[in-house]
Amino acid sequence: MPTTAPAFSDATASDGALRRFLHGLPGVDAVGLEARAASLGTRSIKTTAKAYAIDLAISMIDLTTLEGADTPGKVRALAAKAVNPDPTDRTTPRTAAVCVYPDMVATAAAALAGSGVKVASVATAFPAGRAALDVKLADVRDAVAAGADEIDMVIDRGAFLSGHYLKVYEEILAVKAECARADGTDARLKVIFETGELSTYDNIRRASWLGMLAGADFIKTSTGKVGTNATPANTLLMLEAVRDFREQTGVQIGVKPAGGIRTSKDAIKFLVLVNETAGEDWLDNHWFRFGASSLLNDLLMQRQKLATGRYSGPDYVTVD
Repeated sequence: MPTTAPAFSDATASDGALRRFLHGLPGVDAVGLEARAASLGTRSIKTTAKAYAIDLAISMIDLTTLEGADTPGKVRALAAKAVNPDPTDRTTPRTAAVCVYPDMVATAAAALAGSGVKVASVATAFPAGRAALDVKLADVRDAVAAGADEIDMVIDRGAFLSGHYLKVYEEILAVKAECARADGTDARLKVIFETGELSTYDNIRRASWLGMLAGADFIKTSTGKVGTNATPANTLLMLEAVRDFREQTGVQIGVKPAGGIRTSKDAIKFLVLVNETAGEDWLDNHWFRFGASSLLNDLLMQRQKLATGRYSGPDYVTVD
């Protein structure tokens, strides 16, 4: 069986060892966690700091379309927006990535070629993850072969909630192996927990450590397809996990909150969480992302307000 970071190799030696490790993690003080998240959300960010935060947030967006009605034309239009979010101001940063279903990866890759914007693809029977492992791995292989730079996989929440942690761990390992390319430019793996279905903060902490032990490059809150997605509290908890993991292993892991982050005010609150919890090293789109579709438009309107002194309104940004 493949091993994880040397500092934790014993923890993944067996199902029992993994269970003991995950259930041996400190319990989460839910009241304290939510109070700290709420307190950090009250920080006031003004003038030049706000302008910096807005540009940073734009550069961290995985601009996403994951609908049954997606077409090649819609994906090309989204790619054009990712490369040039505000045609009236070429100083506007590009987004980090465009995220699509596997069958749209080739279209996105062609549209983004040479731009520096990454192609991300959901996989492993997103969003429910209810498929056989060989089907999930084929989903990943297809996306990587078509040009995906990043893979967003969903864990088997049923297996996790049933306590079959080693099964989830081995599935992440298998998906990670499919992200490898012959030329060494492996696709980065984001592991989605669907925190709204994990029920407790203790489970979110356990899932975070499980994903990191299995080699996730990012841990991600949610699919955006359920009622409860990214929240300040669950993102704070995951930021604490990546901070502690790096302290113990030297390995840095990214974090991606997704779903429900729609306004500049929300995005800036999350950036404060990053800075105050994990630290400045995570204030970069290589280590922190927003999974969003509507957030970009609000950031653009706020950016235009800072530049001109007035709101331009939604008619001055594209409708995705």
